[in-house]
Amino acid sequence: MPDDANWPRASAWLGGDHLAETVGTLAVLGAPIRLGSITPGRCDLAPEAIRTALQRYSTFDPDAGVDLRSLVASDLGDVDVADSRPEEALDPLTKAVSSALADADVLALLGGDNSVTRPGCLGAADSLDRLGLLTIDAHHDLRDLDEGLSNGNPVRALLADGLPGQNIVQLGIAPFANSPAYAEMASDAGITVITVDRVRDRGIDAAVQEALDALTERVDRIYVDLDIDVLDRAFAPGSPGSRPGGLRPPELFRAARMCGGHSKVLAIDIVEVDPAQDIADVTVLGAARCLLSFASGVAVRLGEADGNVL
Repeated sequence: MPDDANWPRASAWLGGDHLAETVGTLAVLGAPIRLGSITPGRCDLAPEAIRTALQRYSTFDPDAGVDLRSLVASDLGDVDVADSRPEEALDPLTKAVSSALADADVLALLGGDNSVTRPGCLGAADSLDRLGLLTIDAHHDLRDLDEGLSNGNPVRALLADGLPGQNIVQLGIAPFANSPAYAEMASDAGITVITVDRVRDRGIDAAVQEALDALTERVDRIYVDLDIDVLDRAFAPGSPGSRPGGLRPPELFRAARMCGGHSKVLAIDIVEVDPAQDIADVTVLGAARCLLSFASGVAVRLGEADGNVL
């Protein structure tokens, strides 16, 4: 695509291009961990692939009426965890998330597999008692901890850390992708579960708003875990856990924007993208669009708080 001064690229925005008057800062941090994945793959390639995909997007969201260049993007690069297991990556990722949020209004963490959610939450929390977790995911992620940390048990590990189950909402849980034991565990822990069929019955806007409202009553901060495998397999062939029957991309993009626009959402992770398994870059492009949609919501939120019209 040729350069056009009137067509600002999202990749340039991530590289530091912004308007003269801005409303806040979004930090972007790569967490290319993969060694704890239940299904072996190359999720460590995702952060760079998502950054590259931004070259194919502009910065303008007509539905939100916002140019992302009103928001300063700070790309902090990748934490050096590609060759680390989740246990080894926990401390450096937690510290990197905490450090990033010290200098930015909001953080987007690019996985890597879903094991990044635990350090993401720990780094974003002042207190786990006052942190809310919204997972947009086909799976409960409540597998046993006996054999170590993996992308299948970050929520189980966070419960063990002391995150109250009542502070967790899981949206998009898929049929035939979980077990009765882990569904019962979610119920016993007090986790609110909204299945993908219930999302469709209510509509994505109502389902996401209900989830955010429920958390807002209990917590000071909200962390969003956006697992790309919540998408229908047709739209996410490069996400190992995706299956037919998941959400459609427009639904996920709306969810991401709504999360970005919520006053208590402090951070999001975008996880479970394996570029090596992708077809025509459809999964990577979808993940990049989720990042942009989230940023759009953040820009509108901070612009309204600052009194600016975007």
